[in-house]
Amino acid sequence: MKLINSLLFLSILFIGCQPKSDNSVKEKFDKNSKTVLSYLKGFQNESLDYSALYSNDFVMLGTSFGSKDSLNLEEVMSHDKAGWEMFDFELLTSPVNLLPGVDVDTKLQDGSVRYYGDWKITLSATDSTEAKSGVIKLYESFDFDEEGKILYQQYYGDGAGLFMFLNSNE
Repeated sequence: MKLINSLLFLSILFIGCQPKSDNSVKEKFDKNSKTVLSYLKGFQNESLDYSALYSNDFVMLGTSFGSKDSLNLEEVMSHDKAGWEMFDFELLTSPVNLLPGVDVDTKLQDGSVRYYGDWKITLSATDSTEAKSGVIKLYESFDFDEEGKILYQQYYGDGAGLFMFLNSNE
């Protein structure tokens, strides 16, 4: 009986000494994922609420050949507007599989969000040309400020190649 009581006491002591699990990074990722989904929907619908989604200190990394190193929010808004005037954007990947990102130094999850997706981009028809579409595979990542707004955004994909194709006479 003493053995059973001793084992029971040790089991309770062992279980009681376990640290509480910290879900703060998962909660941050879940919250930030909603922001990314809102961004994707807004971009596709050509209607982004920039003030609700983006930090005042926002920076977009320039990843295209010959692009500036970075763009601020005003420049991104201008690029978005020009792009929407020329093209229609449709995210083909559904549902979007959002992935947790990691801190560059620690390699631990940090609440940032990434996704891989296929986007169909269409150049509208004119009086003398037919509509023309192409599909691009993009990888996009988002880091967030303390308020949960997008602070840093970057994407990778052969956008230059796709836009050259869309604007060619082929």
